[in-house]
Amino acid sequence: MKLICAGMTDVGCAREHNEDDFYLSQGDEALCIVADGMGGHSSGEVASAMAIRAIVDYYRETIPEDDVNGYDDNSESDLDRARLTEALKVANRVVFEAASDNEDLDGMGTTIVSGYFTEEGVYMAHIGDSRAYRYRDGELEQMTPDHSLANEYVKMGILAKEDVEFFPYKNVITRACGLAEQVEVEVQYEEVQPNDLFIFCSDGLSDMVPDKQILEILEDEDDLEQLCRKLVERANQNGGDDNITVIVAQVVESES
Repeated sequence: MKLICAGMTDVGCAREHNEDDFYLSQGDEALCIVADGMGGHSSGEVASAMAIRAIVDYYRETIPEDDVNGYDDNSESDLDRARLTEALKVANRVVFEAASDNEDLDGMGTTIVSGYFTEEGVYMAHIGDSRAYRYRDGELEQMTPDHSLANEYVKMGILAKEDVEFFPYKNVITRACGLAEQVEVEVQYEEVQPNDLFIFCSDGLSDMVPDKQILEILEDEDDLEQLCRKLVERANQNGGDDNITVIVAQVVESES
């Protein structure tokens, strides 16, 4: 298997500057990251860029065979999961310490969604409400549950899923990178198949473009660069209330 990726970020129609950031897989690294910063002024964009740099640096400074966070002589899958988890925890510490040391950055943080692809599957880790989707055999599935007040209310039966769109506090998140000294990272693993398409995005896309419209665009476009552009354009056409960032990553069979 090999991975083909494209990505795009846009300020949207309502914001003056872009607090989102993203990282695309390069070479054999097979790592994709989207971060949606928060904190106002310039601190949101500082947080998202800082978190991504911390994750990428961690991956470049470690190797899968390392003893990561206590996983020694365990399966490769345990090592990959631990490595991705630790990378996001490192990012959390870096952002939190920077905010603690500089009053101009006080309160900054970021959501993160990331995917680390192996030969057989993908590990998806996230903090907050930036999402990962999978498009397979004509069906679109949200792979990461939002760490948000709305989703907590849905799980508790207080709010119906179809009413989330109208919930006045739907953008209140319950977890973010850099707001506290420690954070819980949610990680899951899924096996991949040839032609699987994974979408990693900030809520500037998922809030503005319903899943049905995302699916229609996926069905209509094969080129990954154009796919990113059309998704961003649709988000802006639907209002563009926030910064918009999207990565599309397609799994293809390697040539023998």
